[in-house]
Amino acid sequence: MSQIAVPAAFIRGGTSKALVLQRRDLPQDEATWPALFAAMLGSPDPNLRQLDGMGGGISSLSKICVIGPSTRPDADIDYTFAQVGVIDDSVDFSGNCGNMSSAMGPYAYDEGLVEGPRDGEALVRIHNTNSGKVIAARFPVRDGLAEVEGDLSIPGVEGTGAAVALEFLDPTDTAGHGALPTGNRVDRLTLSDGREVEVTMIDGAVPSVFVEAGQVAGDSRTHPAKIDVDRALMDRLEEIRCQASVAMQLTPDLAAARARIATPKVAMVGAPSDYEDLAGVVHPADGQDLQIRMISAGQAHRAVPVTGALALACAAAIDGSVVQRQIASGSDPQTLRIGTPSGIVTVGARLDLDTGDITAAKILRTQRRLMDGKVYVPRGKLSQT
Repeated sequence: MSQIAVPAAFIRGGTSKALVLQRRDLPQDEATWPALFAAMLGSPDPNLRQLDGMGGGISSLSKICVIGPSTRPDADIDYTFAQVGVIDDSVDFSGNCGNMSSAMGPYAYDEGLVEGPRDGEALVRIHNTNSGKVIAARFPVRDGLAEVEGDLSIPGVEGTGAAVALEFLDPTDTAGHGALPTGNRVDRLTLSDGREVEVTMIDGAVPSVFVEAGQVAGDSRTHPAKIDVDRALMDRLEEIRCQASVAMQLTPDLAAARARIATPKVAMVGAPSDYEDLAGVVHPADGQDLQIRMISAGQAHRAVPVTGALALACAAAIDGSVVQRQIASGSDPQTLRIGTPSGIVTVGARLDLDTGDITAAKILRTQRRLMDGKVYVPRGKLSQT
């Protein structure tokens, strides 16, 4: 055959979709995975449509998840995430996808990869190999399958579904340089246009850097499409992201930082104010604690990456951070209401009052398996690499 076939499931997790593969069905040599994954999703595609693959033309739809047996005793499964470029064929394994994390427990349960009750609530402990962290996923099950119908609504997804409660345990220090890799709650960066900005660089669920929107001539209420076409703003945010990457010791230089598309995440934050979401719903200021507009793999996210929201929650728990400065007075750090382009998302971080450590970050998501089958890749696309 002129194509190879790999068993796969196509699953929505939160506000993302991905091909979910099992480790046993992939080549043993992981060096071959990037070319395979890019071909599966139809990258590179300068037309931003990925028509010759399973991708959807934007970062939240250009993802691969790999599930396998756990390699550590405190987890039930291993989960590896790959962010695939759209315009190019880059494949980045440096960070996790929190949205797709919500689908990993139910998938493993349905596939019989883990044990659990036939009815009631299942608990699957997920070892994310990208971050080296464990995520506890709790979700309802019925007749031996993960339930998908429920009454939880999440911004960016039409309708409702069964809740998956995700608790990211010991979420900070995923890259090995501490919760605050620079040692500072706030750092000052100088951009190429002479602009000086204050940022908070934090590694909580995913390495991230936050800047107040006004300092980069941005607006935390802006439609993502307007952010994407504002090249001056996007260039400033990318410059911040790359400088932060070096300062956080994620990459040795700016060139390497530009090539590492998934981390750190960069986001503009702002104080609560009235805004209209992508569905045309107006959210009043008193229904929010702060606002965020996050860039993911070079594009303004249409909602917010879950790991980015959790990093925001971790930063909000740190006195004096750029994020904490934007939070409405009287807000609860364990139930922060974040204004995103798709609506309000609630996240929280749990702080140990004795040590000051962030012990967990949590969020609710929904998920649903959309299709099972095989994904096909032309052999010629693999032989070209």
